[in-house]
Amino acid sequence: MDHQLGKIYTVQFWLLCSSNLLFSASFNMMIPELPAYLTSLGGADYKGYIIGLFTLMAGLSRPFSGKLTDTIGRVPVMVFGSVICVICSLLYPLVSSVAAFLLLRFFHGFSTGFKPTGTSAYVADMVPFNRRAEAMGMVGLFSTVGLSLGPSIGGSIANAWGIMTMFQVSAVFALLSVVILIGMKETLHNRQSFSPRLLKISKSEIFEPLVMAPVVITFLTYFSYGALLTIIPDFSNYLGLQNKGLFFTFFTASSIGIRLLTSKASDRYGRVPMLKIASALMAVSMLIIGMSDSPQMLLAGALVYGVSLGINSPAVTAWTIDLGLPEHRGRALGSMYIALEAGIGLGAFFSAQWYGNQPEHFARVFYIMAVITLLATVYLFFIYRNKYVRYMRKTIRLKSRGR
Repeated sequence: MDHQLGKIYTVQFWLLCSSNLLFSASFNMMIPELPAYLTSLGGADYKGYIIGLFTLMAGLSRPFSGKLTDTIGRVPVMVFGSVICVICSLLYPLVSSVAAFLLLRFFHGFSTGFKPTGTSAYVADMVPFNRRAEAMGMVGLFSTVGLSLGPSIGGSIANAWGIMTMFQVSAVFALLSVVILIGMKETLHNRQSFSPRLLKISKSEIFEPLVMAPVVITFLTYFSYGALLTIIPDFSNYLGLQNKGLFFTFFTASSIGIRLLTSKASDRYGRVPMLKIASALMAVSMLIIGMSDSPQMLLAGALVYGVSLGINSPAVTAWTIDLGLPEHRGRALGSMYIALEAGIGLGAFFSAQWYGNQPEHFARVFYIMAVITLLATVYLFFIYRNKYVRYMRKTIRLKSRGR
């Protein structure tokens, strides 16, 4: 791929961004409506599993998606993830029991276990080191638009035409994502043909030790995202917001704004300094949300959260790629995404337990999230040491050469 400074934003790049937007909107547009849908099936006590099971499968599939990204190619992995979204969206209207619903949510997680891993590796192949965060920020911007406008779109469709129509539109979005990917040029050289033996994962292929630092930060900062996905629909309704996706629309707006303003910031000032700012802001946003007693204050918290996530996401992804070895790029990204899924999944599960369908517990949930997020700031200031990473990188390279 062309690594000249002026050749980042190519047709291929914009196609990838468009595919990401459609994919993200597809699986996230149903989030605000799924708690009520599960309740209608008799599963009101299982709301925490809506996100938890989804992210559990996504996390379990990361070692496989990472290995396949590094062997059969970036594009096939992305296509597989999007196709899973199409199939699952079409199956939701057919489930009639809580058990079937939860099983489908579990398998739906394959989609985000594959698509983002292939996407991030594809972008890293396309762009030079000194503009990596900028490119990741732009791709992430499109993903964030999809993730955050998806719930608003889904809520509007469900209110106007019913939840079954919403599931069908979700499938169409995912299908369009696949169509875009089919014509894209593969960036991985020396590709292998798929073979069942590639699904055999050794211990060393599950986790990339070089990226431990971004893994820790990703886990701690995405805990709160799981809580938001699980609790915000009920909290919005409690405070009088009829459109349960409006919170996500507001944090999308601020996330887009900050990405446009600071897209090159971590390339210029470093990943760690920007992540310190992001994690501190995220803790503040959790406090604002926890103290919210009106729709206006809740949406203000959404704006601050969007700023923090807009700074955090491209910086931590670029940092992961920086620290990992090029030949194990898929594994490094897979490790980071395992942490992301674990953070979201555990955040969703525990927030549902702490909330317990009791409105008086809303504040408690988000105060706990503030503390967990603040731990990321503490880690970056007092625990992370770059010298250790350089030592590990050198050691791994020597081992790979048989020395």
